[in-house]
Amino acid sequence: MKKKRLIPVLLLRNGWLVQSREFKRYQNLGNPTAAVKRLSEWASDELIYLDISRDDGFELQRDDLGHPSRRNILQIIADVAKVTFMPVTVGGRISTLQAIEERLKLGADKISINTAAVQAPEFVEQAAREFGSQCIVVSIDARKRGDAYEVFVRGGSVATGLDPVQWARRAQDLGAGEILINSIDRDGARIGYDLALVDGVADAVAIPVIACGGVGAWSHFADALSQTAVDGVAAANIFHHSDQSVYHARKYLHDLKLNVREPALLNVHGT
Repeated sequence: MKKKRLIPVLLLRNGWLVQSREFKRYQNLGNPTAAVKRLSEWASDELIYLDISRDDGFELQRDDLGHPSRRNILQIIADVAKVTFMPVTVGGRISTLQAIEERLKLGADKISINTAAVQAPEFVEQAAREFGSQCIVVSIDARKRGDAYEVFVRGGSVATGLDPVQWARRAQDLGAGEILINSIDRDGARIGYDLALVDGVADAVAIPVIACGGVGAWSHFADALSQTAVDGVAAANIFHHSDQSVYHARKYLHDLKLNVREPALLNVHGT
């Protein structure tokens, strides 16, 4: 049986790694490349790397810390590809086939599309035809509205009127190979996934679905893996504040007999 994936998410805002809360408040965590190297050595299954910048301004210009100055996302993706031993999904502000090709050539394995997919659904179809469905992920950001859910774009700021389950089905029909479903309400809240949202999307499609948004304890990963049909669980903030956090999360899940890889640390130094 195919193992369920445990996936750290790194959020990049104007060149810096950040934490987020409800897509509104951000806390700077430092250099993005160092975090990628650490998560890779902890033997993460994959990595999702999202550029959530609202403009083209990059502030990663401090040579005094031993990090090279980087002026755009492509330079940072190239840096990341050199230090990772796991598949990487790259997303954020991607709206052309050229942008996808550039990121794949620099070492990305999959591309996440969000706003552009809603604004021009044919773009998903074109991308899947050009590069293969296996590397096209449609990311869906949803907010609860009464008893229903609604898809939002542009960093959670613009309502679309779309139902996330219906949009996931359409994305699958257009050729997407995977869905990343994220709860805006739960982002940074540390109260667990919105299991109703996650399971609704996972049950509606045949392609893999990754849950995101709300993890504050290892048990929240277990809830999603045991109570929904997701193929993987993703989180951002929880992986940044304790050493070997991916290893400990996987050990917790493995000890519960959930279908994840056995915990291990990647020996990259040959010692």
